[in-house]
Amino acid sequence: MNLVSLDIRMLRSLVSVIETGSITETARRLGRTQPAITLQLKRLEELAGKPLFDHENRRMALTGDGDTVLTYAKSILRLHDELLSQLASPSIEGHVTLGTPDLYAAFLLPSILSVFRRAFPRIQVELNCSLSTPLVGLVRRGEIDVALVTRMNDFTGGQVVGQEQLIWMVGDKSSAHLETPAPLALLPEGNIYRDHAIAALERIRRRWRIACQSESVGGLQAAAFAGMAVTVLGRSALVANMRELTPEEGFPALPKVDLLLYRSHAATSKAAHALHDYLAHYLAFAHAGESV
Repeated sequence: MNLVSLDIRMLRSLVSVIETGSITETARRLGRTQPAITLQLKRLEELAGKPLFDHENRRMALTGDGDTVLTYAKSILRLHDELLSQLASPSIEGHVTLGTPDLYAAFLLPSILSVFRRAFPRIQVELNCSLSTPLVGLVRRGEIDVALVTRMNDFTGGQVVGQEQLIWMVGDKSSAHLETPAPLALLPEGNIYRDHAIAALERIRRRWRIACQSESVGGLQAAAFAGMAVTVLGRSALVANMRELTPEEGFPALPKVDLLLYRSHAATSKAAHALHDYLAHYLAFAHAGESV
């Protein structure tokens, strides 16, 4: 095994896949895409020089060599996270309000916030879930300390910490994508997800209608699961029992959107700085792994 090329992210993906039994759930927990997780597991096998998974078994079953790597991976990750905790000044304490859309709260942040809580056990994080536009207003007025949002066309400032690939999604047993006009489940007006979806269909002159409008990802997913509509979300929200639609099915490729991180000018505490810097580092780190 080429230890120089061994990436901690590969080990974390391996452990999560075995714990959850699912690449989809691992992608959700780690804030990555399913193809990125699959590619990392393949790279890990290549570095090991031997199969780690029983590829004839439809379940995520390990070979004997895979069990050995898993044992070491758990130990390495435990020591890695313990080291981060020791270096993170756990004496810092305070209260921080973090604003973010529920899409990112559910699919990008859980694993990062979990590690942050271990590293800074005396910092209390209050989560405020809302749409990106009102959150930017709140952080600029000092009503929340830190905000992770989607860049809208009129946003200024903020630090780009990653990108999210937009995709069309539908329930895996749904036929909504075959309907004319295409029924859509979208966020309210003024949201860039909605703008990109409508613009893409207008470009190919495909007729559409709004079947569901919701400020929450849960509402959009419910409409897709029920077979009522097609929705547009970040690829990290592609969960079990949903599938991605392709251009061949009449849904053009969509762009990536920028993730912006803001910190209020009024948020001068060490706790606010710690959360902001932690998110900036780990989000950039996680999205860099999409190319791995």
